[in-house]
Amino acid sequence: MEGIAHYEPPGWLTRNLLNRGIARLTRMGVSVAGSRVLRLRGRTSGQIRSNPVNVLALDGEPYLVAPRGLTDWVRNLRLAGSGELVVGRRVEAFTATELVGDGAGGPADALLTTVLRAYLRRWKWEVGQFFDGVGPDSTDDELLAAAPKHPIFHIAMLSR
Repeated sequence: MEGIAHYEPPGWLTRNLLNRGIARLTRMGVSVAGSRVLRLRGRTSGQIRSNPVNVLALDGEPYLVAPRGLTDWVRNLRLAGSGELVVGRRVEAFTATELVGDGAGGPADALLTTVLRAYLRRWKWEVGQFFDGVGPDSTDDELLAAAPKHPIFHIAMLSR
């Protein structure tokens, strides 16, 4: 699902200091508020690309949410369908399935709202500005309206 072509690029401070610092700490084995380094093969270059991400664990299932929208990591993950999550020396390979709402208030929509609500409950302090006023206490309809701007992936860890 391409969703709405929405992207909030990081500013200089985030790109050059915050993301690099979080990624460095995570690679050293210090997970900051659940951070992981996401490693994916670039869709054009074929080179390994890495980005810090927050992995949401909900009812024992891991999810990735793209608060900034249609980022390069989202495009790469859509194409590759798999990647790795890294904390320190621990590398976990995974496959990903993008969640798509059904627009009819069915189970797919319910899962989208549940994941977004949990994600915002946990990280609104960090990513709330990208959700145009939608937060963990928003209605299901408000969360569903925001969902196309913020791709969500269910990830399945592969055993090694």
